[in-house]
Amino acid sequence: MKSSPKIISLPQHAAIIMDGNNRWAKEKGLPGVTGHQKGVERAREAVEHAVKRKLKTLTLFTFSSENWGRSEEEVNLLMNLLAEALEDEVANLVKNSVQLKFVGDLDRFDSKLNMKMKDAEENTKVSSPLKKLDLVIAASYGGRWDIVEAVKKINLLPEEPINLTENTFGQFLSLSNIPDPDICIRTGGEYRLSNFLLWHLAYSELYFTDVLWPDFDSNQFDLALEEFSNRSRRFGDTSNF
Repeated sequence: MKSSPKIISLPQHAAIIMDGNNRWAKEKGLPGVTGHQKGVERAREAVEHAVKRKLKTLTLFTFSSENWGRSEEEVNLLMNLLAEALEDEVANLVKNSVQLKFVGDLDRFDSKLNMKMKDAEENTKVSSPLKKLDLVIAASYGGRWDIVEAVKKINLLPEEPINLTENTFGQFLSLSNIPDPDICIRTGGEYRLSNFLLWHLAYSELYFTDVLWPDFDSNQFDLALEEFSNRSRRFGDTSNF
């Protein structure tokens, strides 16, 4: 009998690079769309599990700036899946007091999809006492883009100089009102960040797994949380080393 994971301390904010949909489908001799559809199901399960484990924030990397370079057919497929997911999932998010936020270069999406994103954000707003989870969807997002956009915003400020520190600079980034991730999980066997939250992951614990995203169920999520629980986060302090 498989023992339950021993999770002593939980992260407040988990970020996930959901990788491996196409490879999962290819391994099973299925069309790529099937892998992405299964990936959407796993994303739904991840949100539900984050609520169950009482995480405060879950950030999902759904579509990177670089993903625009994929074939037109695959990009259109992913856009359609995103639109369908918004139509299907918003009511469930509202029911579970999950507040949705999109971050990224959202103007690159067509106006119809962009409006659906804004409507989903508006419809899932919930007051803090009742809110169970902040769900952040990084779409058309890149960490370098985020930093460059922050610099542009600073350059547009009035002439009065600001005291530019790491904290004040962070206020101009996409996740300005959200604490940095405590853990970043990447599925699919790759060992890189792929331009995801480059500023925010400076002190995050990194967890890499060979499990492809469509196979990353709640048990796999718990294994990542258990690994986080077993790590010692010193933030450069070696006094207890």
